[in-house]
Amino acid sequence: MGAVVGTLTMQTRQRRPSRDKVDDDLELSMVCHRPEGLEQLESQTNFSKKELQVLYRGFKNECPSGVVNEDTFKQIYSQFFPHGDASTYAHYLFNAFDSSHNGSIKFEDFVTALSILLRGTTTEKLQWTFNLYDINRDGYINKEEMTDIVKAIYDMMGRFTYPALKTDTPKQHVDAFFQKMDKNRDGVVTLDEFILSCQEDENIMRSLQLFENVI
Repeated sequence: MGAVVGTLTMQTRQRRPSRDKVDDDLELSMVCHRPEGLEQLESQTNFSKKELQVLYRGFKNECPSGVVNEDTFKQIYSQFFPHGDASTYAHYLFNAFDSSHNGSIKFEDFVTALSILLRGTTTEKLQWTFNLYDINRDGYINKEEMTDIVKAIYDMMGRFTYPALKTDTPKQHVDAFFQKMDKNRDGVVTLDEFILSCQEDENIMRSLQLFENVI
């Protein structure tokens, strides 16, 4: 969770002086994709209008066209992990942000996901994370999916991975994950099992609160 939120909010934390509504609407009209009105996004997210303005300017600064394709997303995300290969994890993360599954992330997709990760309820945050891990979107997390996620995280961390990655380390992590999460031992983890197991883990619960005041 920390890797998801921390890197995606660093570029939006620098605040600029607010502008009036006319200037903001003019800015929104000068990109290829025009986002929904700020009032509508304010009602759909847990951000104020002023926070949305700050987020939008940061988003537009990185993506002048108003949309982000996967290659651009990977380039931006990889900047935060210069000693590793973040491309695979960024691919999974991109798919989680791409709510319409059309191969691009719009500002609406970005702030909707960020709203959940930063200001959502515990259940909303855990459901979003479950969907990130559920690579094939069948409603379950299987061992192959979890192995792919764990390997992608190790690749992303690169030589700073601790403890040092051994051949069997991903399997050990996955086995521990399923030992904890797979309550009925059927070989897959359901959303209900995932949420229940996470709620029973104090460390996971604390990690969900780390970025609540990041913006």
